[in-house]
Amino acid sequence: MTGSPDHKVDEGDQRHSVVRLQSYLHGGTSSLLSTIPTLIVFPVYKTIFRQQIHNTQIHQTVGQLYKEGPVKLFRGVAPPLLMKTLTGTLLFGLQDTLLCQLSMSSHTVISPSALPALAGFGAGMVEAVVFTPFERIQNVLQNGQNDRHLPTLKSVLVNLKAKRLALGYYRGFLPITARNAVGSCLYFGLKGPINDVVAGYGLSQVASSFVSGTLTSMAISLALYPLSVLVANMQAKVGGEVDGVMACWRMLWKSRKQSVVLLYRGGSLVILRSCITWGFTTAVYDKQQKGSS
Repeated sequence: MTGSPDHKVDEGDQRHSVVRLQSYLHGGTSSLLSTIPTLIVFPVYKTIFRQQIHNTQIHQTVGQLYKEGPVKLFRGVAPPLLMKTLTGTLLFGLQDTLLCQLSMSSHTVISPSALPALAGFGAGMVEAVVFTPFERIQNVLQNGQNDRHLPTLKSVLVNLKAKRLALGYYRGFLPITARNAVGSCLYFGLKGPINDVVAGYGLSQVASSFVSGTLTSMAISLALYPLSVLVANMQAKVGGEVDGVMACWRMLWKSRKQSVVLLYRGGSLVILRSCITWGFTTAVYDKQQKGSS
């Protein structure tokens, strides 16, 4: 019956459902568009990865990739492109969905300003569960030492499938969960306030979103970079992987001569990659969200 309370509730539920679906769509669209700069900077990403697992200087890494040739340079590019699009869809959509639920159920318990960060933490945990296998495949493909005995994507999939989850697709799951959950918490908790500060200097909406996304992701990437190095070293090799997280960390720390500088080798390139990809993604997503509100 038109005008009845039940009808108004149904309309409200339908509107909230549409908003949540739009968040998934906008997250996927912005991330899909950001695959263009991801593809462009993939050689930078691969350089970072090689520095993480081989502890080499940048000129040595570039020389190594140059000798391998352009075909092998883009070996392993498919998983991050696919993962980037799907991650954006899940991360932005799920965070917005959780934020809506938290806003309706915990307004008297948790400060409203903390809700985006809390929702981001939950979305990051789910992201780790879904996308750890993608990252595992990507890291195996990018390790040049695997080219001979695992020459194709199919051979990698068959090899990992034959192993139990903890050694196969979900190798490095715990540090990935910590990195993604904390990273998403910080991203969604900080990008709004930073956007407001930047907008106060008279920048446009798109420019403010780009700068806030860039600054936020830059800080997060640097803070959590050691976890990314740990994950890369845990996941890059196939076979004989029986050490746990702490044992792998001790080995990594020892291989870096207990030096923070060596542990952060390649960190400067992470800043470049973050500036391009997350700044672009944030700007496109915020633009779409504001346009549909």
